[in-house]
Amino acid sequence: MTRLLVNRWEVLDWRRRVTALYAEVRGLDPEKGHALWREGRDDLFATHPASPLLPADRERFTGLPVADYDPALRFEVPVQPAEPQRRESVTGTDGTVVFERIGTVALPGLGTLDVWWLEQYGGGLFLPVKDPGPGYGGGRYVLDTVKGADLGSTPDGLVVDLNFAYPPSCAYDPEWACPLPAPGNVLPVPVPVGELAGDYSTDVP
Repeated sequence: MTRLLVNRWEVLDWRRRVTALYAEVRGLDPEKGHALWREGRDDLFATHPASPLLPADRERFTGLPVADYDPALRFEVPVQPAEPQRRESVTGTDGTVVFERIGTVALPGLGTLDVWWLEQYGGGLFLPVKDPGPGYGGGRYVLDTVKGADLGSTPDGLVVDLNFAYPPSCAYDPEWACPLPAPGNVLPVPVPVGELAGDYSTDVP
């Protein structure tokens, strides 16, 4: 078996485990789900062969720098109609990825974010965010349902919990090229929760 094929099986297993993790998270109280999410991601990053951490970073890894849970930054909001937009993003492994804007969500006290539909893989919701706070400067993902990052919906709308914001793979390994937030996914105020920027070998102080 070639190493390339091994890598594909490893990525497949990573995505299955991420999907299972989020499914378990959705069945829990949000704060308990966040604790499970943090524990599960730490385990994946530390032990899984498809971890995006560089080898040197993995050797000294002790946990991702994730802020404490803040229930005020969890929202259940309807997706409002918006003018269609098409966006193309060149990525490191998936070629040119195409997104269509399907609506917007208004987060009280923070601003409005575009909600995108990923055209590849049979489709999925994509909700990135960029803010001037302590998160990764290129922006973070809140939802990427085609890869398992799915917090679900309620009768009141889409669950947008910023406590689950996490950086894309290019934050850990510069060899990756990832879709980053467009202007419609930039908030003017800091989002001090989720995974924060910093040394991935240390926890948040």
